[in-house]
Amino acid sequence: MEQALASVGPRLRELRRRRGATLAALSDATGISRSTLSRLETGQRRPTLELLLPLSQAHQVPLDELVGAPDVGDPRVRLKPRTVHGSTVVPLTRQPGPLQTYKMVIPASRTTPDPRVHEGHEWLYVLAGRLRLVLGDHDVVLGAGEAAEFDTRVPHWFGSTGDGPVEILSIFGRQGERMHVRARTRGDATAPGGRGRSARPRQGRPAGGA
Repeated sequence: MEQALASVGPRLRELRRRRGATLAALSDATGISRSTLSRLETGQRRPTLELLLPLSQAHQVPLDELVGAPDVGDPRVRLKPRTVHGSTVVPLTRQPGPLQTYKMVIPASRTTPDPRVHEGHEWLYVLAGRLRLVLGDHDVVLGAGEAAEFDTRVPHWFGSTGDGPVEILSIFGRQGERMHVRARTRGDATAPGGRGRSARPRQGRPAGGA
């Protein structure tokens, strides 16, 4: 893995030079700062999915070409990200079944709650950034390393706090159960010890009379 990541920088620099593009032009095309692009090419910045996706589009090459994905037949999984409602979604479950796992990169611009309901049960784990979760009457913020699980029949929405993009793992199942979350409520950043409260949805009718 480290060897593959180390090869990304030289590959990016070669692609840019082959196209005759400057760092300034590539920055305009991707929205990534010139300093970040330079650090990526020199190996001083670790490549992430959030950075590589716009670069693959700007260079018009598949994502696996940027990271040096293995040839077909290699037992390692070749992930195929897609964009859903502005978020980058990478399916991690290869076979159909009652549980499906995804990695998601939610943009900083996704900040307006739009609660939905549907059958199922969802578990979220924050890899990086700060995730805002609105669940019924609850409005909580989860940081890196924190997780939440909830019945998706309760009106829910999750997105960015506006501070930056969020990377999460999501496991979705068909059965809805109860929720348990360990996170700070919005406006409760001074909770003792920096730890959050346990938030649980009300029993009975969901908020909003749905």
